[in-house]
Amino acid sequence: MLAASAAWLAGCAAPRIDTRFAAVSQGPRVDLVVLHYTALDFDASLRVLTQQEVSSHYLVDIDPPTIYRLVPEDRRANHAGQSAWAGRTLVNMSSIGIEIVNPGRVFTPEGERYAPYPQAQIDAVIALLRAITARWGIPRERVVGHADVAPGRKQDPGPLFPWKRLADAGLALWFDEGLAAALRPHFEQALPPLPWFRQRLAAFGYALPQGEGERLDTPTRDVLVSFQMRFRPARWDGQADAETAAILVALTTS
Repeated sequence: MLAASAAWLAGCAAPRIDTRFAAVSQGPRVDLVVLHYTALDFDASLRVLTQQEVSSHYLVDIDPPTIYRLVPEDRRANHAGQSAWAGRTLVNMSSIGIEIVNPGRVFTPEGERYAPYPQAQIDAVIALLRAITARWGIPRERVVGHADVAPGRKQDPGPLFPWKRLADAGLALWFDEGLAAALRPHFEQALPPLPWFRQRLAAFGYALPQGEGERLDTPTRDVLVSFQMRFRPARWDGQADAETAAILVALTTS
């Protein structure tokens, strides 16, 4: 009996694996960070992200600005949904999601507006991003918003998210503001055609069909809104205008 058991155990032993050779075509499983706002308070955010079909790797509260890890970084979280960036779909498979407690759009007597982010909370986000990007070797151009990977469907982290603060910390892209200001009069004299905007936006990373000619179709408008929310939050009307053209050139040449 003992001999039979030993033989059975030997048959179940792990196979010998030769690791002397490594393929050139490989990379980290995580190469993107996606930022979100929760549109809920902390308690509701925690309940949704831990007990329902959506999840994120991290949740950053407001007061105090506590960072909660909900999903280990080496496991998939269901935070991006139907999404694409830089030619790759299924963003959940290769990204880390950070949900930031923020109500998003709020209604006031003056009308609908977006809620700002407290400085201490953004400090916590920056510290978290610095650790994640260092750990995985993620470059600053691979830190994006949910609205970037799902334009039209999502608006978070919204126009009041301080992308420039992240850029100043070396954790996100920003454009050369002086160059954009210098280029704007040129584009006011001669605005590029819509295919030019589509090509530049797609080169930046947005998933955008290129075959709609001069008609401002819904996918192009949605991408323009996402781009403007991030880089020109004072006005995000989805129009292909001179200032947007100048920012696009300054961003993609800096």
